[in-house]
Amino acid sequence: MHKRILIVEDEPAIRDMVAFALRKGEYEPIHAGDAQQAQVAIADKVPDLILLDWMLPGTSGLELARRWRREALTREIPIIMLTARGEENDRVAGLESGVDDYVVKPFSTRELLARIRAGLRRSREDDEDGSVTVGGLRIDGAAHRVFADSPEGEQPVQIGPTEYRLLHFFMTHTDRVYSRSQLLDHVWGGSVYVEERTIDVHIRRLRKTL
Repeated sequence: MHKRILIVEDEPAIRDMVAFALRKGEYEPIHAGDAQQAQVAIADKVPDLILLDWMLPGTSGLELARRWRREALTREIPIIMLTARGEENDRVAGLESGVDDYVVKPFSTRELLARIRAGLRRSREDDEDGSVTVGGLRIDGAAHRVFADSPEGEQPVQIGPTEYRLLHFFMTHTDRVYSRSQLLDHVWGGSVYVEERTIDVHIRRLRKTL
């Protein structure tokens, strides 16, 4: 069964190029030119991963990412942002909106496929992880959900996929200190290049969530 990849990109030439690369990589590409088409595609069948352009007509990719991270149906889908914005502040803004990774245009299809494989692999590894409880936090590995104790009883915690992976790693490796590079190796995987600044953004998001 081929993994379904939703391409949210308003430029047909880029969309077609990415779709061609995905089919060669044995993925099933789904097309969307704007936020509305993307919502329709997701309602039809939830994709395994989303490639999201930063600049879209109407609703921007940043706004879409924030919306999807708030909604239960899309909260756990890995999102890779496609952007012509290569400045560090722009990349940080993208990460803070809830995306898991970004690829700066112009990009090679080889790099894009590597990022997709890494994103899907991390998502799949999460599904195979067991449940764990530390203090007032509990991770249900089968349901891929986080719960926290409160005066009203156990409550679900809304959390993005990268923050989930970080939290799971911390909860299964307690009483140890890790460097940024070690976290990148353990949580992102050593085969994909990710800047160390990325870890700061996700740690900040995880702290804010908790």
